[in-house]
Amino acid sequence: MVPARWTDLRPRLLSALGLIVVGLGAILGGGVWFQMLAVFCTAVMIWECWIMIHPDRPTPGMLLAALTASVISGLLSVDRVWLVPFLLIAPVIGMLAARRERLTFGVFALMIQAAGWGLVVFRQDYGATWILWLILVVVVTDVAGYFAGRALGGPKFWPKVSPKKTWSGTVAGWIAAGAVGAAFAAAGAGGWGLVVFSMFLSLAGQMGDIAESALKRRMGVKDSSALIPGHGGLFDRFDALLGAAVTMLLVDLLFDWPGSAF
Repeated sequence: MVPARWTDLRPRLLSALGLIVVGLGAILGGGVWFQMLAVFCTAVMIWECWIMIHPDRPTPGMLLAALTASVISGLLSVDRVWLVPFLLIAPVIGMLAARRERLTFGVFALMIQAAGWGLVVFRQDYGATWILWLILVVVVTDVAGYFAGRALGGPKFWPKVSPKKTWSGTVAGWIAAGAVGAAFAAAGAGGWGLVVFSMFLSLAGQMGDIAESALKRRMGVKDSSALIPGHGGLFDRFDALLGAAVTMLLVDLLFDWPGSAF
């Protein structure tokens, strides 16, 4: 008999495999394929964020998702940086339509849109390598954290917000992310500072995960939706990627990204 703590492993692995196939194909294909995937995921996560706050009002969430897809598609088609403030449209309208947690929705919606838009821009400007690196950092952090946390257990990282996350899993995630940075640095993708930065992005991703966990606990829901067996919704699956992607965007504004700064 499979121990209880591993019962969700099979659906998680099968769902993860499907996500990997679709995501890797879009990343390597680039262009409109990656753009369509990013826009779709961003719009769905906006809907999931809304529905967690207003489960009894799905229609505004669907309209906000459609608006989000239109805005991001428009921004990507014109390639004008000064149009980026248009990312505020859906969050602001959502805040006006919301009956509670207005600021909460606005902050999360802006982060989701910024990450979705930024990932497409990074793919266009820097190619697939850096997107693969970022996603690998997030994925190995999650995988290492899952297995180390389940196998080793130990003290909880932040029990009031994320009762399942342990220090052993958290640190294992940092180490795994550092290994990804080392592999890319050894391959000539950047300097050895990439090891430390990968671990920093691992932490940023974990904070994205914790932020969404805090929202779910506040709203009294287990998952953002039930779209992905074993994982919940897209927001549940990509919350860490959002934290890492937004952090990477901020670094891009401050440093000569990528490569030379690390």
